[in-house]
Amino acid sequence: MFETLIRGASVVNAEGLSRRDVGIASGKVVALITAGEAAEAGTVIDASGCFLLPGLVDAHAHLREPGLTHKEDFSSGTHAAALGGVTTVLDMPTDEPWTATAEQLADKMAIAEGRIHVDVGLQAVVSRDLSLIPRLLDLAPVSFELFTADVPDGFLFATVDAVAEALKAFAGADTLVGISPGDQSILAGSTARHRSGTIAAFLDSRPPLAEANGIARALVAAASSEARIHVRQINSELGVETWGRLRGMADASVETTPQNLFFTTQDYETQGANLKASPPLRSPHDVDALRAALSAGLIDIVATDHAPHAPAEKAARYAAFADIPGGMPGLQTLLPTMLRLVDEGLIALSDLVRMCSRNPAERFGLGRRKGRMAAGYDADLLILDPRRSSTIDSADQVSRAGYTPFGGWTVKARLTSVFLRGREIVRDGRLIRPAQGKIVTRES
Repeated sequence: MFETLIRGASVVNAEGLSRRDVGIASGKVVALITAGEAAEAGTVIDASGCFLLPGLVDAHAHLREPGLTHKEDFSSGTHAAALGGVTTVLDMPTDEPWTATAEQLADKMAIAEGRIHVDVGLQAVVSRDLSLIPRLLDLAPVSFELFTADVPDGFLFATVDAVAEALKAFAGADTLVGISPGDQSILAGSTARHRSGTIAAFLDSRPPLAEANGIARALVAAASSEARIHVRQINSELGVETWGRLRGMADASVETTPQNLFFTTQDYETQGANLKASPPLRSPHDVDALRAALSAGLIDIVATDHAPHAPAEKAARYAAFADIPGGMPGLQTLLPTMLRLVDEGLIALSDLVRMCSRNPAERFGLGRRKGRMAAGYDADLLILDPRRSSTIDSADQVSRAGYTPFGGWTVKARLTSVFLRGREIVRDGRLIRPAQGKIVTRES
């Protein structure tokens, strides 16, 4: 007998769709049975006409705690995630302090306990003190993060030699190293050449050349060290071309974000500070190239880079565009923006699951419990009704950022229920249970 049986839905996995009824017990999917097959359950949910998806896994988010809780915290950020169908959030390490030591990672785990509405995996940062890595590995963070530009000196690996030496510290380790593909030399050079403080100066400081060189350097360094890497959000034609030609050199994956798939530099004219982030938005030609890569399967993961700021911070006056705090909210809108791509015919629902559930779960060490609908996996499930449309509204956003750049967009489906380990936590756009989330660590 099942605790819960969901009947009548089309089950969507990365491999495709199937008509199955889903039995749940003890927080796990225990069986996918033939639709309509006789079965007993304590609770039966009729999802006829709906799609049933595994919960989304956002591999790139900043929940801002500790130290930056005026921007976001574990409670508000995971509330936004739950409403958006993101049942696992992988939190970046750039809070205050940055998560660079085993003690800081353990403290962050403790702070989150009992306050998170979805499951959270924590990432650690690689500092110049590589002796810290073994003790961090003992705590099994889902990944590490290595920066090559635009960060404090203690975390900056500005040359290919520095990147390669750092990656050698992970040789043989069962983990993943995320790398943001920047180039400090181009950043410094463009700043020296172009001091106007305009949007054009900001774009010049982080051109496609910097991205492409960062991708090439990361892949070559990973190949030389046999480390496993994940290249953070790419968004230029030159970056995509470099990735496509060199990705087979190393054990590597790549991500982009919804904002990079929809917005261009022209949108700075209307949304300005609300769209300011790194990498900067690109030309329509670059966006077309990125979309083509997504459709062709060259992009492994779509994540949000959820990086909220307090509304007053975004609204303040700054001497230069580059000085505006970088980042925007995204957790609550990952599913609807991806559904927009489905509506456009660029991807299928199974592609959405592949890039936003299965691939991030597998790549970040959660692939035996998250990211797919199968027996033995956590019953993190989404019921999606294609007969009802939904509209993204800034007024509905629960992130402390208080807005979304996607406001007013409509998609041809509505998220009606979200389950975390078999328990419904969201119904019709509202959180219906207190915090149920857990800290998840990398599988050994």
